[in-house]
Amino acid sequence: MEENKVIDESKQGEALMIEKPENATGKKLFLESYGCAMNFSDSEIVASILKDKGFSTTQDFFEADVIFVNTCAIREGAEQRVRKRLTEYRKAKKTNPDLIIGVLGCMAERLKSQFLEQEKLVDIVVGPDAYRSLPELIETAETGQKAVNVLLSKEETYADIAPVRLGSNGVTAFISITRGCDNMCSFCVVPFTRGRERSRDPETIIKEAEDLFEQGYREVTLLGQNVDSYLWTGGGLKKENPTKEELQNSTTFAQLLEKVALVNPNLRVRFSTSHPKDMTDDVLYAIAKYENICDYIHLPVQSGNTRILEMMNRGYSREWYLNRIDTIRKIIPNCAISMDIITGFCSETEEEHQDTLSLMEYVKYDFGYMFAYSERPKTLAERKYKDDVSEEIKKRRLQEIVDLQQKHSGIRTKQGLGKVHKVLVEGVSKKSKDFLFGRNSQSVVVVFQKENFKKGDYVNVLAEECTSATLIGKVV
Repeated sequence: MEENKVIDESKQGEALMIEKPENATGKKLFLESYGCAMNFSDSEIVASILKDKGFSTTQDFFEADVIFVNTCAIREGAEQRVRKRLTEYRKAKKTNPDLIIGVLGCMAERLKSQFLEQEKLVDIVVGPDAYRSLPELIETAETGQKAVNVLLSKEETYADIAPVRLGSNGVTAFISITRGCDNMCSFCVVPFTRGRERSRDPETIIKEAEDLFEQGYREVTLLGQNVDSYLWTGGGLKKENPTKEELQNSTTFAQLLEKVALVNPNLRVRFSTSHPKDMTDDVLYAIAKYENICDYIHLPVQSGNTRILEMMNRGYSREWYLNRIDTIRKIIPNCAISMDIITGFCSETEEEHQDTLSLMEYVKYDFGYMFAYSERPKTLAERKYKDDVSEEIKKRRLQEIVDLQQKHSGIRTKQGLGKVHKVLVEGVSKKSKDFLFGRNSQSVVVVFQKENFKKGDYVNVLAEECTSATLIGKVV
């Protein structure tokens, strides 16, 4: 599993708002989401389910009847932030004893007994596959009983639920195409918290994309723990040994990409996250064929050393990964590439750390997401390996990786100078109301004068200046 890093991290923990429903009951919901874009997408499903039951939202949790926090369990730091928030929520209980506090998502499944019985922080615990049961669980909690449903499903994809678009700019939206993960990376807790991988019916995905375009959205991001392993053979759960006929009638990720691209040439298509062992050339040729499939791939590497990759159970070697990079550059010459890297994994030597730095020098990623290894309970790494790299060494290695990436990001951004970029306008610049911003196909932010343009427009911008991560130009 890779963390889906397509959500603006500045929105982490913000109260998510929905329009007041026509059947409003007067009950107010305070909803926060932490972690990856899959969590944010799940929060949109939760909001849809509760809006149908008459819930409206509030930005002040002291006003709420129900507080839900959608959680991330991929790193220890994320869990600590959520625990701190839950302590703050408990203060509201003193003024409102009837207040219901619930934890959703990955931490819910992993820490249900601690939350409910030991620490007594919450009233409801709900796993990622049990959101349909939320109305009943709230009713149970209102009687004073603790309510829990963390059962994992082999079928649930929420394909029939139209998500409420939370905190939306009205231009870009997420579409979930798979749930769960079958890649048992030794450092990752997601297969235990989100269950087996299953794909969503492509027709429901196309319909969602069509509906979004009709509503004025001009960009969709297809989400999954591993989008490249998407395979629809008539049922959600991936079959171990599909028949020849089932494969002939199946839909692969490359085919799905093409179907979504054909919804409308003015609908941009992005996706996250890819897995190096599963990304086929067919996907790359689909990107190259359609102008509205963005020239950007998030391809997590995690380590530049083959021994460490084997310990991580990543399913590829350094050489395999670099072959994928070379193939991307050949088929999509202007493709931007980003990464995830974990430094300080169990038994990593200084030489192996240098292998990661040398791989970064070879690829020169456009940007990336870099972390020191954090041991997670129940994972293979926790059971099998010793977390024996000191925090001091982890911190130093991480800083070296971050510094190198900042250098490479600056180089990649400068390469956009003097070129004309097709930009989808997403809103007004944070620094000046006289400027708009959007992203080009490579996901680089471009800022330009407002003039008469508006959100959802496509404009051609000549890049004249840049910061380390942003292009600044004029419309031509």
